Amino acid sequence: MDSVFQRLYTEYQQDVFQFLIYLVKNRDTAEDLMQEVFIRVMKSHQQFKGKSSEKTWLFSIAKNVAIDHFRKQSTIKKRVMEKFDWSKREIVADAPMPQEIAEQNEDIRKLYHCLNYCTTDQKLVVVMRYIQDLTIAETADVLGWTEGKVKTTQHRAIKQLRELMTNNREEEENSERVKMERSRH
Repeated sequence: MDSVFQRLYTEYQQDVFQFLIYLVKNRDTAEDLMQEVFIRVMKSHQQFKGKSSEKTWLFSIAKNVAIDHFRKQSTIKKRVMEKFDWSKREIVADAPMPQEIAEQNEDIRKLYHCLNYCTTDQKLVVVMRYIQDLTIAETADVLGWTEGKVKTTQHRAIKQLRELMTNNREEEENSERVKMERSRH
């Protein structure tokens, strides 16, 4: 088991960490959650039947760890809203984007910012498909969805991101025009 665990950790720890950091937007929290993922991997590796790839299995665990984290963060809200449906819960983190993202070019930062306005399902699909390079089938396995639902969610996410990016550009252009007009007067 030790050699299997070591191989899994070595091969996938960076992918799992990136996946988590895009969801929680906090390096320390992502590191803590990554440790929890690999603790669960160690505890449950005997139950892994090989029905999916190891990577898919790891992302399923990571997704569940992230959801558990957000649920724990919302215990007070949960008491107030006892009948709240967690399957429709939006994952929203107020922490700033990781420094690495801030150093990337402006369009990429805007895209990640706009991702905050997508639904939880859309975020998960975008991160898995475009950041972690999972296939539609692998993404469906991780999320426990049909491939059709993944495709539909992906389509809606891309459409929403395009609209948000377009609106963001228009707002910036208008803001620039106003600044230039003010500087002339």
